[in-house]
Amino acid sequence: MNGKETKIRKWFDMWLRADCEGIEDLFSPDAVYTESWGPRYEGLPRIRHWFEEWNTRGKVTTWDIKQFFHKGEETVVEWYFANVMNTGKEEKFDGVSLIVWKDGKIAYLKEFGCNIDHYDPYEQGNEPVFRDEKSNWF
Repeated sequence: MNGKETKIRKWFDMWLRADCEGIEDLFSPDAVYTESWGPRYEGLPRIRHWFEEWNTRGKVTTWDIKQFFHKGEETVVEWYFANVMNTGKEEKFDGVSLIVWKDGKIAYLKEFGCNIDHYDPYEQGNEPVFRDEKSNWF
């Protein structure tokens, strides 16, 4: 396993343990992190604050890596994610993170999410039938 994959696995494991000890070894001081649904955190202090605060409201229950793609100083990782919030709300979705490295640390990370509740809108014929539900834009 290469060093980049080790660092990504450590980041995912931090969420599963709700412990960000060593985060400064993973992210550059001026890193930018964008979640799949919009929030953006600029700088390591803000990323750390988000991590610590979020973990007071919920628990990541699963963050499984499916595969990695590397090209120079960029990595794409495909994953499956699940959490449960203190309110009882659960979320589960597939995702991809685009990571840009600088001096061996994460300088930029942007997440993209995908609903896991798939269906075929053409199952009943040539005209699509879409579910009448609010879309989750990850």
